[in-house]
Amino acid sequence: MAALAWLLIPLVAAVGAGLWGGWANRTRKVRSDGPELDGYARFREAMERPRTGA
Repeated sequence: MAALAWLLIPLVAAVGAGLWGGWANRTRKVRSDGPELDGYARFREAMERPRTGA
């Protein structure tokens, strides 16, 4: 019976790892890059403006 327990431990761990891997790689709602790209465009515009002042 002890040998069966030692064989079941890796089996249960493998099943658990498979379930966790499937959950972690599930397809999520795709989010657009709009806000990030808008912020980057504003940053670039600010950096390209000529300096006014000292």
